[in-house]
Amino acid sequence: MKYYCIGIKGSGMATLAEILFDLGNDVSGYDDYKEYKFTQEGIDKRGIKIYYDTNHEIDNDTIVTYSKAFSMDHPEIKRVKQLGLKIIEYNELLGHLSAEFKTIGVSGTHGKTTTSTMISTVLKQTKGCNYFIGDGTGFADDKNKLFVLESCEYKKHFLSYQPYYAVVTNIELEHTECYKDINEIIETFTLFANKANVVVACGDDLNVRKMKLNNKVIYYGFNDDNDVVAKNVVLSKNGSEFDVYVNKKLYGHFDIPVFGDHMVLNALACITICDLEGVKKEDIHNTLETFSNAKRRFKEKVFGNVVTIDDYAHHPTEIKVTIASARQKYPNKEIVAVFLPNTYSRTEALMDDFVSALKSADKAYVMDIHCDRENKEDYPNVSSDEIIKKVPDSEKISIQTVDKLLKHDNAAICFMSCTNIYEIENKFEELLKNKK
Repeated sequence: MKYYCIGIKGSGMATLAEILFDLGNDVSGYDDYKEYKFTQEGIDKRGIKIYYDTNHEIDNDTIVTYSKAFSMDHPEIKRVKQLGLKIIEYNELLGHLSAEFKTIGVSGTHGKTTTSTMISTVLKQTKGCNYFIGDGTGFADDKNKLFVLESCEYKKHFLSYQPYYAVVTNIELEHTECYKDINEIIETFTLFANKANVVVACGDDLNVRKMKLNNKVIYYGFNDDNDVVAKNVVLSKNGSEFDVYVNKKLYGHFDIPVFGDHMVLNALACITICDLEGVKKEDIHNTLETFSNAKRRFKEKVFGNVVTIDDYAHHPTEIKVTIASARQKYPNKEIVAVFLPNTYSRTEALMDDFVSALKSADKAYVMDIHCDRENKEDYPNVSSDEIIKKVPDSEKISIQTVDKLLKHDNAAICFMSCTNIYEIENKFEELLKNKK
């Protein structure tokens, strides 16, 4: 089959393109963004062609899929429609793929990418598995039976998937541009979870407990009312260690080189799934002991006394845990937050929570809101200035004023956003190199 992926550098679309290629298809794609993006690493390795114009030829038997970030008015989408090519929605295509394997659908407002990465890391080193990770990392072999699929709730995409296992890490208010309230979000997660044979869910999360499930459920967390429980947790500058109890009985001790309570919870979900699949606990432990996090998840670089941390955090809860993780690993450094808000609707709906999260840093810098799917005119009173007013001693920052950060001599500087924060981060790192 021939596939053409519009918006191929998007994290989800890049991953889908890689999987389609690995399964023996002819794959190419289009993108507006001509600069290099971290998501295209796997695309480049496979030699998948990326076009940046709308006048190249496309074969008549090509199947088109596209990123939902592209509107129907985009010239390339208009063109493929005029050519009469078959178009399949991105989520529907993933749904077809999920039905071909024993799929582990990893969902949740936060932690999807890291948990998917943990599970796929263990399984690919033990039983073998295909995986779709939302950071642009994908792999498939039609001989594998298992498929780890990061399952995003944006526009209810994951309701197209066919999971055997459904993991639910947490449920919070998010994607306010397509959900009216938290109740609709809970209802949608419930629909997704009820499609699975087995649900593995964080029982500490109150919204998760509100799901009305009609299948087998295994709850994990720190609280004793869960089936899988982490106890004797020790968080240090070297990582996290804890004991796992299953149905009140000691299962084993685990050490992971990542930081924060949220990472312990992610590991519990991984341990539970891998145990259900018959992986030996020794193999789970040994793999997690050397676990390397997903792309753009707490990625560190050291420049003398300054550490830069690149993280995909874009929701207040994620910002808070990223800052807390930086404190755990670097207790003697100033913790500096650099945040690029994404979408006006999210910023408006979660304004107070963003303020609270950024207050947990020693110093906060905020960039102008980035948005490629909403109009500023529709949100006249929403801006990053409203955040700055409420966070003591915070400042506006841009790529033109990034030299402000040079005054922080002994610091861990957290660059946080789901969009192109790496542009200002790269500029700052160049300044650090020149300063040295």
